[in-house]
Amino acid sequence: MPRLPTSNSRPGNGKYKPPPFLYLRSFLPILLLILILSFGLVSYSLLSHFKSPAVKQHLGWQSWDIVEMSTSKSGSDVVISGSENGTGHMASIPIENWDPLALHTTGLTEIAVAPCYFPPYLFPEHCSPETTPELDKLKGKWVRVERDLNIRTGLWYLNIYYRRTRRLDADLITDIQIVPEPPSKELQYDLENGGWQKASGNLHSGVWPSRPEERLWYRTKSQGWDDIWRRQVADNSTEDVIPEDDGETSNGSVEPIQSGESNKVEYGDYITEVDVIYGDDEPFFGFERIQGGKITESKKDKWESVGLAVRRGNPVAPRAQVPKFHKDGTFKIMQIADLHYSVGEGQCKDTDKTPCSGDSDTAQWLGEALDAETPDLVVFSGDQLNGQSTSYDSRSVLAKFAKPVIDRQIPWVAIFGNHDSEIAEDRAEQMRALQHLPYSLARAGPKDVDGVGNYYIKLHSADGSNMHIFTLYFLDSHARQKQKLLWKTPDYDYLKESQIEWYRNVSASINPISRPFQPDGGWDLGDIWPSKRSKSKPSRITRQDEENDNDKTLAKPNAMMWFHIPLPEAYMDADHPDFLSEDQMESLDVGVNMDGQGNSKHNSGFFYNAIKVTYEYDDEEEGQTGRRKSEVKVLSHGHNHNTDRCRRTDGIWTCFDGGSSYSGYGQLGFDRRVRIYNISSYGEKIETYKRLTSGEVIDKQVLVGEGAVSGWGEDQV
Repeated sequence: MPRLPTSNSRPGNGKYKPPPFLYLRSFLPILLLILILSFGLVSYSLLSHFKSPAVKQHLGWQSWDIVEMSTSKSGSDVVISGSENGTGHMASIPIENWDPLALHTTGLTEIAVAPCYFPPYLFPEHCSPETTPELDKLKGKWVRVERDLNIRTGLWYLNIYYRRTRRLDADLITDIQIVPEPPSKELQYDLENGGWQKASGNLHSGVWPSRPEERLWYRTKSQGWDDIWRRQVADNSTEDVIPEDDGETSNGSVEPIQSGESNKVEYGDYITEVDVIYGDDEPFFGFERIQGGKITESKKDKWESVGLAVRRGNPVAPRAQVPKFHKDGTFKIMQIADLHYSVGEGQCKDTDKTPCSGDSDTAQWLGEALDAETPDLVVFSGDQLNGQSTSYDSRSVLAKFAKPVIDRQIPWVAIFGNHDSEIAEDRAEQMRALQHLPYSLARAGPKDVDGVGNYYIKLHSADGSNMHIFTLYFLDSHARQKQKLLWKTPDYDYLKESQIEWYRNVSASINPISRPFQPDGGWDLGDIWPSKRSKSKPSRITRQDEENDNDKTLAKPNAMMWFHIPLPEAYMDADHPDFLSEDQMESLDVGVNMDGQGNSKHNSGFFYNAIKVTYEYDDEEEGQTGRRKSEVKVLSHGHNHNTDRCRRTDGIWTCFDGGSSYSGYGQLGFDRRVRIYNISSYGEKIETYKRLTSGEVIDKQVLVGEGAVSGWGEDQV
């Protein structure tokens, strides 16, 4: 009699094996339910905040725009304007969005702390504190401070929220402080009798390891007529506001502006903005830390401290006037390269300095170098941020990187390096922050040109002619190319075609001058000078005057250019004209290169399609074909910390700074350094050298002008 197969056997195959992954069937309903709920929550959040194009036609909450009525042949046209009109009123700043750089003239009515298990930027209504339509009308809607209090320390998100209003009958916040919960009896008595109110929410919610509870307390004050008057004055006053260059209409030129003192628009003690600070350094310009200490203390190699800062009124950073040449025809530039600052202190690298604190020791030695050199302009040539996960909040780093320069009231500019975009692609926001720092001349440049920070500065003479006698160009060399393979680090990026076109257009727009320039000696003032004094010739001479003077040339001013990542041509062999002596040959290549090549492998042709085809003069009759001099004489870079070489290649000087910071990589025995450019003879002569942390000055070179190696640029095709 044949045997029937049992549950553990199969005819002819022994034991029965269930189909693979059969156990997953029991989990399918649960997984399906989770997917449906997740999809529903995300869809609801996104769709509930979807804004149609019609939203641009509506006035914002408690905001206004200028509505002008103009009459035309076709009838009356309504124009909504964002600029000042004839009445002196300006379109209002939106109050529903957190923007710590906006100069609000409105106050805060309430503050709170709220945790959220989900990203609050995806689920804003679910994460914000509870409210009602009546409270929104009375106090304003909740605004989230877009900085996580629990960054790197918490189990969930934790944010500060506040309400902002334009109502004149609302009480506004004047003070905020951090208080342990529960407060001591004495402190509780002082708080209650001092008019303080406790904000909802625990500042240590979700912190791991757990910490004792702390709360925010705030105090309000009703608005008086004098406060309202001051606010109206602030609303109508725009002359002290820093002109932001958003690239809409600018061609990249840094226009001269009048120098102004810091102006704090006061209307009572009202707080106009709240910000979260990461790290132990000073907050961004215009902000001050609140009472009660920090929310979270730092822990070495784990996380940085977290604090809270507020701004009162509208402090406007002192604006830098575009510097001019001195009366003796000189101008000095200091280049500071590759600071690599972090949110925290930053670690010293590759140095025998002990003890050593990366960022603070760098700031100290830079201050000493600035005092020794007293430059007219400072150029930060990229990699202000360290990247590599230590500069996760760019504004906390930018608040401190230029402090030694700002403290000495020296005008400065900055360009970006590859590490400045390593954590977040926020170069536009970084540039906006740079423009709001004191004495900054940095600009975003045109929006239709690749990158952020393509701009130029015209340096003028100090005499009455105010002649443009030298040009400084600044370009964004970007970071890295787009990643194509996940397992392969992309190559460095390169200067784009739009940047070539932009530079050539700007160069073509620069008018030639009579060179060498002679300052205005007062020849046009008539007979006020004694007759025994000879009258100086005008600096603006005609073509006929030039032809009669063999020492004069009608040409564009000399120029220099900065961008972070060097070109491939920077690593070509130095020029070697046959008529030069051995000593002269050595002067064409001074310094060391201990980094190898740091350029992009892709050559966009910027050297030969931009630098080598923009001449001092465009008319070939002015010079011999093939022997015309390029407008830009020197290209200056950062990027390579152990390279400080200055080499002439095909008639153009390419110079590196070498690392300036203890927080960036280096090499034992190779001191940190800054590069100095001395421009003299009203722009005709360029010299350079390096100042080391030891105070030593090395490698003096004459690059252009009297004393330079003969044949600079003229012997090159």
